[in-house]
Formats: sequence, C-alpha cells, structure tokens
Amino acid sequence: MAEHMNTEQEKQSVVENPSVTEDSKKQSISYLKLWEDVKKRKRLYYKVLPVTFILAAIYSLSLPNYYDCSVVLAPELNSNRSSSSLTSLMSSFGVNLNSSAGMTNDAIRPDLYPELMNSVTFRASLFDIKVHRLKEDTMMTYYDYLLNGQKSTWWADGMKAIFSIFSSKKEKKDPPAVNTFKLTKKQTLVAKMISKKVVCDVDKKTYVITIQVTDQDPLIAALIADSVQQRLQDFITTYRTRKARVDVEYYRALEVQSKKRYEKAVADYAWFSDHNQHVFLESVRSQQLKLENEVSIQQRAYQQIASQLQVSEAKLQEEKPAFTTLQPATVPLKKTGPSRAKMCLVFLFLAFIGTTIYILYKEGDLMALISGGDDE
Repeated sequence: MAEHMNTEQEKQSVVENPSVTEDSKKQSISYLKLWEDVKKRKRLYYKVLPVTFILAAIYSLSLPNYYDCSVVLAPELNSNRSSSSLTSLMSSFGVNLNSSAGMTNDAIRPDLYPELMNSVTFRASLFDIKVHRLKEDTMMTYYDYLLNGQKSTWWADGMKAIFSIFSSKKEKKDPPAVNTFKLTKKQTLVAKMISKKVVCDVDKKTYVITIQVTDQDPLIAALIADSVQQRLQDFITTYRTRKARVDVEYYRALEVQSKKRYEKAVADYAWFSDHNQHVFLESVRSQQLKLENEVSIQQRAYQQIASQLQVSEAKLQEEKPAFTTLQPATVPLKKTGPSRAKMCLVFLFLAFIGTTIYILYKEGDLMALISGGDDE
C-alpha cells in the first residue's frame, strides 16, 4: 500500500514538474556523450602518456641527488629571565613571556639567528671551510666546491656553453681576500647559493635552533652543518662577551702598569735604605718614610686592580653562553630527493588532464560545459 502511494506521488510530481525530467535526461545524455567522445579518441592517450612518461623519466634522472643534514641546538637564556608559574602557564597556551622578561638585554636574540646567518658577513665567512667528497680525499674550499665542484643538469651545462660562446669579456680572478663591502659576481653567486643551502629555523616558544644544510654530497652536508654550528656559537659568544673582554683587557693593562709602579717603588725604597743605613738625619728619615708610604700606596693600588681583574675574568666566563647540542651533525645515509616516482606520477596526471581537455575541446563539449556552468 505504501509503495503504491509513493509511486502515485512520483507520477504526480513528474506531471507537475516536467522540466525536472527533461533536465535530468539532458544531464545524463550530456555525460554519456562526454564519455563516448573520450572513448572515441582513446588512442590519443596511448600516444601522449608513454611519451610523457619517457620525458618525465629523462627529466627526473637528470636531476642530481641531494642530502639533508640537520643540527638541533638549545641555547642558554639569560639567568634573569622570568621563571614564575605565570610564565609557565602562559607558555602552555602559546604565549612566551621570556621575550619581554629576560631577552631584552641581548640585541641578538635567538629568534634573530636566521637573520644573522642570512647576512653577507656570515655567508662569506663560510667560503674558506675545507671540505671533500665522501668518495674522494681531495680537499677544497667550500667556495670552490660550490662554484666548480657540483653536478648540474645537461640543459644547464648547455646554457653555460652557449653563454660562454657569446661572452667576450674574460672574467677576472677573485681577489684572495673577501671584501664583504664589495663582493665580486662569483662571490655574490656563491653567497646566494649558500643562502639556499644553509637554512636556520628557531622555535619561537622554546628557542630551539635547527640548522639544516642541503648538498649533493652527504659528507659535505655534514661538514658544513657542523662548521655552521661552531661558527654560529663563536659569533654569539664573541658578541655576548664583547664588553666583558674589553673590561678584562682594560684591567689587565692597568694591572701591568700598577705592578711596574709597585716594583719601582719597592726598588727605590730598597736602594735608599741600603745607602742610608747609618745616617740619622731627620731629612733622611723623612725621605725614607715618604718612600715607605709610596710602597704601601702602590701595593694597595696593585692589589685592588688585581682583584678587579679577577672579577672581570670571572664575569667574562659567566657571560659566555652555553649551547646544548640536542642533535649533532651526522652523515646522512639516505638521499632526501628528488623523488623521481612522484615526479613521473605528477607529469602523467597533468598529461591525462590536458589530453582530456583537448579531446573535449575538439568534440565541442568543452564550450557546452562552460556555458552550462555559466547558466547555472
């Protein structure tokens, strides 16, 4: 009984809305026509897809392998930073109060390390690092390796050969010393390559530093990662201890001068006493007392400066930042890329979509689909 009523309702709705059945028929017929048109030209897929696969394989095989090496560091923050329960509670919600509580004393905070490593001065400091490939023992600088020792694709080599034919000017050799104020074209090119290969990232919540180096050779990637870690630590240590080192040098110079004055006062007093042992004149005793007081004054000054020197040396040691290495540099065993299988799949997918659109265009279905979408 219920099924009969549903059938009657459907018939009534069809009678009241005949346009619904007509639209559904047109839609079904249009999709069926699309499928028939695609099947009619299916041989085009047999031509396009194999050729696309061959070209994608040639392209992907021409790309050199590359490896990634990462170093993870945890820097020591200032001792006067906030450690209250409120800071810990706010940190759990993603709000870091250390930036305003304890990081204001340093002009170079950990979150600025990426900008520091991207500076021309820091990149140029990596030019002279000695490296060698995993399967070779020939040492070379990182600058020479990036400029002449890397593998490139065949089309890149072809472009270089063509440009070398038309270039008439002979390039001058780079000067032995690197002038960061005015880099040469080759030095600028190598510096840009380093900015892409050496990347630094800092977690804004924990200030954990991640240094990632990408290179075609796994050993060179590990060597550069370790060198960048060490040079970053040295730079930060030099910056943090700059004022303390100036104080130590200042008090050390004062200590040398004060020691000379003290030794001279002692020598003058000893000479005067030796030459006036049996003289009891009041002027002699007055001069001896004066020299004795001078010895006491110079001794106290020397002791005070020596104490200040010890304090400044202790402060210098205290200002040296400590870095905890959470993940050291290791030679990667597996390549990071390129993923040649994924490249081929992407090329095949794009070729399939492009071929389908071309078939629909040739059969006149593409404009119908676009106009139908516009009518809706």
